[in-house]
Amino acid sequence: LQPPEKPLQDVEWNRLRESFQSPEIFEEVMFNSMIRCNSPLDVAKSLLTHVAKRNGDIAYSLLVKYVALCVQQGQTSEIQDVYDIMKTRFKILESGAYNLFIRGLSNSDQWRRALTLLEEVKKIMVPSRTNYESCIKAASSHKEMKLAFELYHEMLAKDLVPTLDILHTLFDFSRGMKDAELQKELFGVLLYLRENQIYPHKTFMRSIKLWFESIPGGNWKGHLTHITESGRCPVCNHQLEDSNLTEEEYNNLRERIIRDVIHGTDTFRKTSPQEFEAFQTFVENRLPFDIVVDGLNVSHIKPRKMQCENLLDAVNCLAKGNVRLLVLGRKHMLMNSSNWKREIMKEMQNKADFFFAENISEDDAFLLYATLQSGKHCKFVTRDFLRDHKACLSDSLTRQLFRKWQRGHQMSKKTFLSVFLQQPAFQYDCVVQTTGDTWHIPYKDNFEEKYSYQVPRKWLCIQQK
Repeated sequence: LQPPEKPLQDVEWNRLRESFQSPEIFEEVMFNSMIRCNSPLDVAKSLLTHVAKRNGDIAYSLLVKYVALCVQQGQTSEIQDVYDIMKTRFKILESGAYNLFIRGLSNSDQWRRALTLLEEVKKIMVPSRTNYESCIKAASSHKEMKLAFELYHEMLAKDLVPTLDILHTLFDFSRGMKDAELQKELFGVLLYLRENQIYPHKTFMRSIKLWFESIPGGNWKGHLTHITESGRCPVCNHQLEDSNLTEEEYNNLRERIIRDVIHGTDTFRKTSPQEFEAFQTFVENRLPFDIVVDGLNVSHIKPRKMQCENLLDAVNCLAKGNVRLLVLGRKHMLMNSSNWKREIMKEMQNKADFFFAENISEDDAFLLYATLQSGKHCKFVTRDFLRDHKACLSDSLTRQLFRKWQRGHQMSKKTFLSVFLQQPAFQYDCVVQTTGDTWHIPYKDNFEEKYSYQVPRKWLCIQQK
């Protein structure tokens, strides 16, 4: 359905409506099409006028679509007028409408009205992340950084996770300001990246570097670098934090994971207590292992290859020397099939210990249990992020320990042609870190909003001369 290029008379709208196969939804479909084609406002208005004449009023959903078109075109006064009309006509607006009004107003010279709307939203519901971010961007672009940070903290207090884009904005608009309080706030954002194991992408990293270097009288200088295998920064010669947990941290983490994750409600939805008990006995009789492998997960690493061959490549690669290997498998792997050849399975079982769980079992709990019971040296191999388990841990300190342990113990795999390359876990901890007069920030080349356990190789070193 193509929208007309100029406003139509009632007769013309009626004719179009009647020729449409479902006249009862004609206006909805027409408005969607106008948004898609970014139609002129007077065309959209002529349809609203036509509907008002015919029905005596205009439905809520059509007004919201009209607002979306106004926001798309930055028509501030129109957005305000429709807001006033809708507030009078409808007792309550839903979140989609508020998102549009706040976004539309915050991009204009009437941006403070967006803050008033945010206050209104708070009275009836928890504002969305988008609501807050629109207001934070508006405040930042008008150099009201104190207000921007108040909104940022409010957002965090409501458990809304800020996008990298909004954190980036805070650094962009704070450039060149001499304000000790603001500096403290931005250091706080860097510590937020640390606590949540977030790696900025290249453009965000550049913004951080420029902000540091723009602080009047700060004498900060940033350099891009690669950290040596031993964890030393070639630029400032500083030794990065060790990735190992202390004995006490490790024992605490192990107890918490066994209590909250393994014996929590999680595990037994996909496995039985009897099976897990059998697994515990199996592990206790064979401890300690050096590497624990999620067999099914690794068997999918190259889609064009037979699953058992993928797993055999991994076992051959990992079982060198005297390495004790435990592979977690499923019972269906023992049935001779196109993907699981009996002779290849036998060959692997000579090189590693195998535990075959029921086909519906939850591997992650088994993987965590065997790795943690084997001791601090034991590593594990899976392509999963283990995000669900981190979420089961009840306090942020344990979650941070879990992430640190994960960074130091999860081996990532890189497939390159036919080689199964081992990327060993690092000796140093790959998170934002500071000594006060130095900051070390790991970053990724590309923008990635999602969480990833794969740590970057590139670092920004910032030091104060």
